[in-house]
Amino acid sequence: MGADRDCSAEISARVAAASGERTALAIRAGGTRDFYGRAVDGEILDVAAHRGVVAWEPAELVLTARAGTPLAGIEALLESEGQMLAFEPPRFGAASTLGGAIAAAMSGPRRPYAGAARDFVLGVRCVNGRGELLGFGGQVMKNVAGYDVSRLMCGAFGTLGVLLDISLKVLPVPPCEITVEHACDAAQAIVTMNRTAGTPLPLSASSHDGERLRLRLSGTESAVRAAATTLGGEIVDDAAAYWKAVRDQTLAFFRAPGALWRLSLPPATPPLALGGEQFIEWGGALRWLRTARDAAVVRAAVSATGGHATLYRGGDAANAEVFHPLAPGLAQLHRRLKQAFDPEGILNPGRMYPWL
Repeated sequence: MGADRDCSAEISARVAAASGERTALAIRAGGTRDFYGRAVDGEILDVAAHRGVVAWEPAELVLTARAGTPLAGIEALLESEGQMLAFEPPRFGAASTLGGAIAAAMSGPRRPYAGAARDFVLGVRCVNGRGELLGFGGQVMKNVAGYDVSRLMCGAFGTLGVLLDISLKVLPVPPCEITVEHACDAAQAIVTMNRTAGTPLPLSASSHDGERLRLRLSGTESAVRAAATTLGGEIVDDAAAYWKAVRDQTLAFFRAPGALWRLSLPPATPPLALGGEQFIEWGGALRWLRTARDAAVVRAAVSATGGHATLYRGGDAANAEVFHPLAPGLAQLHRRLKQAFDPEGILNPGRMYPWL
């Protein structure tokens, strides 16, 4: 995974100096997620050198690593002991890092069945907008009431702090996995996804590509084979490669030109009349949409279902909001958090919204 190095002091000093000079910083490590969110106009704060596994306790299912550590190296290390990052963070190349995955709150196909990225974050060390070193959480799963700052950093896109170290809960790799598929349209796929979600079947992933519904089953061999028999359909050969392509978004659908929308919807929502092509995941809760429809039209249709729409790639991101507009109360909460963690507004300013 490259040379381990603790750059905490250097990063802290750089942020403190930038705060004093009110100099905006664009936080960057692998750079593989630069496409996601709004462009940041600021000096590059490269944290890629801050890397290495700080602690790993296989028996405790806990790993702590620095933010610049490549995901590929972490996953290879865990695999050596039959463990995994259960939220299946997407990797957009060898340079994809743990810090980038957590900052963007990216989860893969297993997310609705095992949990989201933030569900596995036990604690973080970070640098706030004043250059102060802060620590939140720990290395054990706690059930406590109150505000969980460590998980707050998950999905903040570096606007509240520069991630340094992240402690995660890891899980054993399932001993058996089988994927079955059925030919059906999107409407039937959504019905089936929701029906199976309410059963004790050991589901761990679901997708529909416009023609075929695929359901992944994970667990003991006896349970998985019994579930596959119950579901019926065809067994998918080399399913591991397919789900990796879904996770890393290397399928042809994701590589096509034009605007790509990420729609978060109530899972049972019928297909929206927005035209274009779609790819469905997460039991119907995640819909990837390629359409030429105007952003306002897309967001109005999604809002009517109680969901939200993100302009994930392409499109007119310079003139349209990337993330779904926030309700006034929620926007005010974001502003208060930004003021508390980054009073000078120097950390990734504008990455999520023009005012954040």
